[in-house]
Amino acid sequence: MTPPSIHRQHILIVDDNPDELRLLVEILRSADFRITLAFDGHQGYNRAVAIAPDLILMDLRMPNADGFTACRLLQHNPTTAGIPVIFLSATRSLEERLSGLQNAGVDFVLKPFEPSEVLARIHIHLRRTALHRDNPSPPARHKLSTEQVIVNAATSYLAHYLAAPPNLKELARKVGTYEKKLSQAFRKELGKTVFEYLRDERVRMAQQLLDETNLSVTDIAAEMGFSSAANFATAFRRKLGFTPTEYRLALTNRLEPTADPALSPSSRTIH
Repeated sequence: MTPPSIHRQHILIVDDNPDELRLLVEILRSADFRITLAFDGHQGYNRAVAIAPDLILMDLRMPNADGFTACRLLQHNPTTAGIPVIFLSATRSLEERLSGLQNAGVDFVLKPFEPSEVLARIHIHLRRTALHRDNPSPPARHKLSTEQVIVNAATSYLAHYLAAPPNLKELARKVGTYEKKLSQAFRKELGKTVFEYLRDERVRMAQQLLDETNLSVTDIAAEMGFSSAANFATAFRRKLGFTPTEYRLALTNRLEPTADPALSPSSRTIH
């Protein structure tokens, strides 16, 4: 018997396999859920924004935009961030399963699956979501634009790959868009290109490592993905007005580093 607390709740199924879609629809109809279908990650994200389902069943590998891409967008949009996502996939790769859970998935079910297991996991996560809804929550944040969601998803992804970032085309694919739109979103929301953002973030993180660790300048340069300590020093100086060595020396002596007034922000380039 279907528990009353989840009666007629709305499930979004995102899968490109017709046979598996038919099976999932049959399973969910037998439990009296409302159902909406999507056939790739991008369509799934857009439909989740439009209908705010109670739970999403997400295939992993799909054309155009896969399940990982959809989840990156879902978790960075306040409208959809709280929707539980259960991945269903035939993958036997532990790395992929862990990646799904790290990308905001709440559960992972291997295909071929048992209908009773899928329903049991749905029931568990809907109950948990209902408990969260019963607790006081902070005021809802304002609705984000498409560009804001894309930029938030992209910067979150880049934070894990500062030393070896994907190229622009690959990054765009990871967040369900294309190069031109990604570049336009960064310029609109951050006032800089993707590569300018990446350069500035590398320098910011390098400055933090200089502050908080005893790593050498050479090691920090390698950690942040600079091709050499010299390139790191150039980028650091153009951004902050002094070299990493000068900055660390000033920290050691508890002094303020002295910026070079001859350095103009307009002269900053990518390194």
